[in-house]
Amino acid sequence: MLTHNKVPKSELDARLSALRAALTARDPAWEMVLINNKISLYYLTGTMQDGVLVITPTEATFWVRRYFPRAQEESLFGDLRPMKSFRVLEGSYSVPACAYLECKTASLEWLGMVRKYLPFADYKNISPILADLRAHKSAYELDCMRRAGAIHAEVLERVTPGLLREGVSEAVLCADIYRAFLERGAMGISRFNQLLGEDVAGLCAFSENGLRVTAFDGPDGNAGTCIAMPAIGDNRRLLHEGDLVLLDIPSGVDGYHTDKSVVYFYGDLDRHPAADRIRRAYAFCAEFERKVAERMVPGAIPEEIFLELWPTIPAEFAESFMNGGKFLAHSIGLVMDEAPVIARGFKAPLEAGMTFACEPKIALPGVGVVGTENTYEVVEQGAARSLTGNILDLQCIRE
Repeated sequence: MLTHNKVPKSELDARLSALRAALTARDPAWEMVLINNKISLYYLTGTMQDGVLVITPTEATFWVRRYFPRAQEESLFGDLRPMKSFRVLEGSYSVPACAYLECKTASLEWLGMVRKYLPFADYKNISPILADLRAHKSAYELDCMRRAGAIHAEVLERVTPGLLREGVSEAVLCADIYRAFLERGAMGISRFNQLLGEDVAGLCAFSENGLRVTAFDGPDGNAGTCIAMPAIGDNRRLLHEGDLVLLDIPSGVDGYHTDKSVVYFYGDLDRHPAADRIRRAYAFCAEFERKVAERMVPGAIPEEIFLELWPTIPAEFAESFMNGGKFLAHSIGLVMDEAPVIARGFKAPLEAGMTFACEPKIALPGVGVVGTENTYEVVEQGAARSLTGNILDLQCIRE
């Protein structure tokens, strides 16, 4: 039977030790952590099977509800045990007065079931500590992201221009590109930490459809396949001469994402009535991305990068830059929208091994969205290094 790559045991052991150390530094008297979010379970146990991970200062057990044989096959975590119900927790632990939970993702229903058998009186949020740990990528994690980035560069820079053709719909083009990612080993999904960010294949938008702002906190948008799915692309919107083609489609390997956006012009840009404006906006975004990458160095303060560069946005694009968003780059890893962010309020210094997607974009009313995006690794010396290829010049694609 074929098996996928497993998260190394040394990686899992190091993450568990780091979590305990970080929690002890913040709260020396902590007694119990309960994890049930699938992303955190994968980070700490190497499998996404359903259950609850119970961590104490001396023990860590992943109680697997479904499916235990698969958890055994996939995970190198030290202590896996089957559970048919939460009742197995009753009597297995000394009940603390306060437990740590993932408050953003733990449902009230789940909390009620756990408290029935572990009746702790209060709880605190473990999510900020997990976010800090995940912001610093290990050599293993960076290798996953570099492989994802190589696929990204190949598909969006070299394969995609050949997929653009008269009359193709946004949704079908997105699917064509999605297949190209899968054929090269990408995992085929993008995951988000925000509750309004669903697991999707990305988005493709032609001209004015890129201006359709969604509930998700991103600078570009899409009409979607229907009102209930404002992503991927609109099957009714077909590609024609004179369209801007915005592609914001992720890549990923073994759980780890990279993010990249490209914009192509289909046809002869010189014939477009807003050609000069499109060129100015795109050139600004390309140069702005370079400036952000140059400043993402160890010791730099995210808020200071933001405050230095935000005022340099030209007046003609000030209102439409980032389509109303107020950030320059977002951390990325096991989900697309990790922390920290290059934005106001983030004051902890950057460190080597952090990864950010930098995506300056400008919404041009009546025209569409232009911009650039690549995923960067903060390195020991010099500017951050792109994992996803190049900042492209604005290219015109003709059949």
